[in-house]
Parts: sequence; structure tokens; C-alpha cells
Amino acid sequence: MSATILLVEDEAALITLLRYNLEKEGYRLVEAHDGEEALVVAKEEQPDLILLDWMLPLLSGLQVCRQLRRGPETRDTPIILLTARGEETDKVRGLESGADDYITKPFSPAELLARIRAVLRRSAPATTAETLSFEDITMDLTAHRVSRGNKSLHLGPTEYRLLRHLLQQPGRVYSREQLLDAVWGRDVYVELRTVDVHIRRLRKALNDGGLPDLIRTVRSAGYALDRPTA
Repeated sequence: MSATILLVEDEAALITLLRYNLEKEGYRLVEAHDGEEALVVAKEEQPDLILLDWMLPLLSGLQVCRQLRRGPETRDTPIILLTARGEETDKVRGLESGADDYITKPFSPAELLARIRAVLRRSAPATTAETLSFEDITMDLTAHRVSRGNKSLHLGPTEYRLLRHLLQQPGRVYSREQLLDAVWGRDVYVELRTVDVHIRRLRKALNDGGLPDLIRTVRSAGYALDRPTA
């Protein structure tokens, strides 16, 4: 899966335009429509990047940006500020509030996508890398191959996507709902226990031959790719 982007915007026409272009590029999109909702969704989803409008109901984009930078879950999340304010002093205020980049409305989707790719390359190289790895697991995204140590693994398409998602942020615990959205898609109805079935299949493939189990089950929370405990 590609990067998850949180779009914080209250203008319906712009939301529709950005949703079309971002999903066309393969990004997973989640949305918030005011400042308070943005803080909740950012903490729950832990997106790879946040597109944040300056002028929002309840809390301004600058206030949201400052609070995100104080939160342990979101302090390192890259933020691109969207605004109609084009003065240099406004740009400085935006960057000083914690934004990583700044784009002035109106802007072209092509320019925004270029900015997103540049920020992700700087901040989250795993989302644009050609290989993902953790411990002795390596995933070649170009060749679509997975190996553990010197042994090639044969994974089904769903197990491949599941492992790829877990490899992007080792150590992070994903709930079953988050894995369903990321791997199966938000518009597909799948029962939560389906995640457990595919996790078992992935575990079986990864641990073949008695290798240490790198998938950690967190009771009542979800799953993470993590180093085995002693």
C-alpha cells in the first residue's frame, strides 16, 4: 500500500478534487473537516502526511499544527499547509508553527502531488523505497518478492499487502479496523476476523522452519511487526 494522507479541509469542491487526484495516485485518503476532528483523526490514523487547510472551523490550521507537534504520536508527521494567504509573513508563520511545506491556493493538483512526493521522500523514505526490510525480512517492491534470510517466501496477494503495510512502520500497532481499511479498502465489507485468518497465514509463511515470530499480537488492540521478546 502507498502512504496514508489525512486531508483536513472544509471546502467541499476542493475535497472532491483532491480526493480524486490523491486516490488516482494510489494514496489512501482519510478526511477531517474541522480543526478538532483533525486532532482526533490524526491520533487515531497516524497518517504518513497531513494536508492541512489554514482556515478551518473550531480551530485554525496553525492551532492544529502546533498541537500536532506537541503530541507524541504526531510530532514527526509531515504537514503541508494549504492556504489562500500568499504573503511572505504568512508563509513564515505557517512554517514556524511546525509545517514542513506551504502551498498557496489556487494550486494545480500536479504541483501538490510533486510537493507530497518531495516531503515523503524527506520524511518517510519507506513509503517511496523500492525495498522494505525489518530484521531478516526483505520485500522487493519492484520484483514483488519477499525473502527471510536467504529463503524466498511464497505469499498470497493479501498476505503480501498485509506484510507490506506492517513493514512500512515496524513496531506500530495496527488495529484490525486499520488493517482492513489499508489492505482491503475502506469501501469493501470484510469481517474483522478475516484479518486474524490472514495474519495466521502470514505468520505460518514467515515462521516456516521454526524461525522467531516477528508478528506481535496486542490483546484488544491489534498487530505489529516487532522484535520477539526474550
